[in-house]
Amino acid sequence: MSRNAGEKKVPVPYITLREKHGVEGDAHARDWHRQVSLLAEEDIDKMREKGVSLAYGDFAENITTRGIDLASLPIGTQISIGEVLLEVTQIGKKCHKGCAIMEQVGECIMPTRGIFARVIRGGVIQPEDTGTCDL
Repeated sequence: MSRNAGEKKVPVPYITLREKHGVEGDAHARDWHRQVSLLAEEDIDKMREKGVSLAYGDFAENITTRGIDLASLPIGTQISIGEVLLEVTQIGKKCHKGCAIMEQVGECIMPTRGIFARVIRGGVIQPEDTGTCDL
């Protein structure tokens, strides 16, 4: 979570997602198509293999997943995590000017590997929660 746009997100013990809003307290929460950002840990690991020291939230992702190729999910895919239901609305996004990862490594994974979703059903998500998608 981050209170201000353009900041790295800071890991928290849980997040509360509100329908049509996003993560409570997060700078990007509002009624739009990019309420929640997700990035796979496997993709972060590929960047770590290039010698970059990365923590959760360094790509400004709200949720880090394991075991699913997020970028292969079609727009409209529904993802359930605990009691929360998300709908994929966008794959990737252009890096903003001054992206620290882009400057350090010469590439960033958010433009091709990160996804965005809107909250269909809100609730609380904790790190150990599991999820499914409607593929």
